[in-house]
Amino acid sequence: MHEKCNLAIFASGTGSNFINIYNNIINGKINANLNILISNNPNCQAVNFAKNNGINYSIINKFRCKSIMDEILDVLNNNNIHLVLLAGYMKKIPEVVVNKYSRKIINIHPALLPKFGGAGFYGMNIHEAVIKNREKETGITIHFVDNDYDTGEIIYQEKIKVKNEDSPDTLAKRVLELEHKIYPEIVRQFCDKYKGG
Repeated sequence: MHEKCNLAIFASGTGSNFINIYNNIINGKINANLNILISNNPNCQAVNFAKNNGINYSIINKFRCKSIMDEILDVLNNNNIHLVLLAGYMKKIPEVVVNKYSRKIINIHPALLPKFGGAGFYGMNIHEAVIKNREKETGITIHFVDNDYDTGEIIYQEKIKVKNEDSPDTLAKRVLELEHKIYPEIVRQFCDKYKGG
């Protein structure tokens, strides 16, 4: 039995992907330890969920830390983290952290990158842009994080059709359902490959 992969999840908002991955760990579908949630937002639903479920969490933001970079590195190091998952985290990961954890930080983006990626493309903005552009399809992209927004190497994409009657809200809902289905599966594959070190 090899050592389990230790995960850190970064989230800033509702944390639905964080909660979904946690549930997949609890029910044994993902062979990993969720060691810590990191958030910049002490009042978000993700942090409330962590508190209510006994999950370690750390609030890292400019009001609490002299150096966000140093604090993130310390927390990841102290928790022996092997893989970092971004789940609606609204801050840029510092370059030093990205470089140290190269190909070990994964993000999920609710569009088919490179379309609708980069600064300003997050949340409902993306789905509004997809509808406005009259795109025929959209979907999700799971990718490694590099030092720019949404430009890291793509690990996996899955498409869905944009329906004529879709609004940004209905599209967002269907894309989120896809995220909840696919993200845990990709995480499971990474954790299954992890053999320690």
